[in-house]
Amino acid sequence: MSAQAVDQPETTAANPTRWRMLALLGIAQFMLILDVTVVAIALPHIGADLGLERDTLTWVVSAYTLMFGGLMLLGGRAADLFGSRRVVLLGLLLFTMASLLTGLAAGAAMLIGGRIAQGVGAAMLSPAALSVVARTFHGQERNKALGIWSALGGGGSAIGVLLGGVLTAGPGWQWVFYINVPIGLIVLVALTRMLPKDLPQGSRARLDVPGAILVTAATGTAIYALINAGDRGWLTASTLGTLAGAVALYAVFAIVQRTVRSPLMNLRILTRRPVAAGTFLILVATALMIAVFFLGSFFLQHHMGYGALRTGLLFLPVAVATIVGAQVAGHVVGRLGARAVAGIGLAVAALGTAVAAIWDGSAAVVTGMSIGAAGIGVAFVASSATALTQVAHEEAGVASGLLSTFHEFGAALGVSLVSSIAAASVAGSSGTGFTHGFTFAAVTAAASAVLALLIVPALKSPSVVKANAH
Repeated sequence: MSAQAVDQPETTAANPTRWRMLALLGIAQFMLILDVTVVAIALPHIGADLGLERDTLTWVVSAYTLMFGGLMLLGGRAADLFGSRRVVLLGLLLFTMASLLTGLAAGAAMLIGGRIAQGVGAAMLSPAALSVVARTFHGQERNKALGIWSALGGGGSAIGVLLGGVLTAGPGWQWVFYINVPIGLIVLVALTRMLPKDLPQGSRARLDVPGAILVTAATGTAIYALINAGDRGWLTASTLGTLAGAVALYAVFAIVQRTVRSPLMNLRILTRRPVAAGTFLILVATALMIAVFFLGSFFLQHHMGYGALRTGLLFLPVAVATIVGAQVAGHVVGRLGARAVAGIGLAVAALGTAVAAIWDGSAAVVTGMSIGAAGIGVAFVASSATALTQVAHEEAGVASGLLSTFHEFGAALGVSLVSSIAAASVAGSSGTGFTHGFTFAAVTAAASAVLALLIVPALKSPSVVKANAH
């Protein structure tokens, strides 16, 4: 399949409601990302209310992450086959109803079952929504749209910490989930009226069920290994064995994709330099973001002794910095090119995390996290702009699914690595682990900035604005 660019000239008229549609899709994506970090602050209260042990509480986060990441490629391919509109609406409805179920939970089974259903809905909604953005906006408009998308996604993680503290300290942890219900229903009704009907993509291919099962199992196994590596150790038999199992499943998946008539994805998409570079950038950016939020949250609560509400409020400048960084990147990536923007963003992220590593105290750490978050927001825009540069319309769902999958890989990798490095500080027995964790993040960001300048193609988006209704 050719690497036809998404931002090629189109003959169809521009969708007059595209910016309002982007706002609604962005709110939906915001809820999905929010639900990763908003729960973290509420976990102690959930455990006390429902009488749950630490291992069970871990699955309140992990169950969502596993489903979200494991089913992402399937969700993206479903959007290509059955239409982005259908998959977006079905995913949003499932996520909203699952949020209500989770808030009503009176025990572990209902709570974790609700989180699993939330993850399935998120895996359908996220790549399908991003594919709508990729198909609707073109040229410089697409860069601005991706800037808004990245700002909402990156800002959602930081605002999740703030909102989790406010809701947990106020009406109770249940509202961490209940708040999704009215917002989700309003967005669902609005999108039902606004999303364009999917244009025919030619012959209707069948969903590759064996491939879907294999890639879901492989991705879920890999994320499971990464989630548990922080506790079990990176070189233990269980971690290495689980990772080896994931590699084996991916190998079988690759063989199946070469033999079936209608494969889940064209594996050659992974060999395209823009796609490979874009997935690398989102992996690193997400790992850095989650690592910084994890370290900052534990530093403020465990080391400084701040409560959930105060910790959440201190994350407000971090959220604002992420949004500003993404917005600036969305406006300049068309002129400077994704390579320069990625390098600058990761260099700023390295500077910010270095500040948090060198100077102690809440003011220095919050300042460092805010600087770092601005750079990470820039890197998010560069990743999307790079990966979606040379993707055909009929591949937009799969490409978006790949980006979203590597986003989840990055999240699991980031928290596992820094929880291992800062283990003593997280347990409360030492403060040096936070320094080591921020130092590791700074070195990783600096090295990634150099690597980005080598691997990200020097492509600039066309300045002519093109858009269509699809």
